[in-house]
Amino acid sequence: MVKRLFILILLIISAGLSRAQDQDSSVWHTLAKVDTESKFDDLLAMVIVTARPKEEAATLQGTEIQLKGYMISLDIQSEKSNFLFSRYTQNMCFFCGAAGPESAMEVFMKNKVKIPHTTEQVTLKGLLHIKPADPSGLIYTLKEAELIESKS
Repeated sequence: MVKRLFILILLIISAGLSRAQDQDSSVWHTLAKVDTESKFDDLLAMVIVTARPKEEAATLQGTEIQLKGYMISLDIQSEKSNFLFSRYTQNMCFFCGAAGPESAMEVFMKNKVKIPHTTEQVTLKGLLHIKPADPSGLIYTLKEAELIESKS
């Protein structure tokens, strides 16, 4: 009896963990639903890719989301309250040309709390804001973000 109860508890815990992982993947999957357009920019002398969220992604505007991803280092600060965040590691991210703009976002931590930079995956939650016409190419911003988990 005790053995069956123990197995049941393990199954419930693993199902909960699996659901949390599926939820995270689901958010990135939804954010990936964009229409892209490539056009040559005369001023920059290069092709620029712009993205507009499809309706399913646009419905997340202003909602609280939770995501796993990677901090992208653009400077030498060891702690940051504002940074770039990617679904993929730095060598595979949007800024290296290996992914689209829908796989990255700018993050503003709640109360400007600084968190240590890490190359390990972190989990954040915050309010999603969509800005499809931003000249940086980024279409998503996570505001009032909080660090939920860091593997470093």
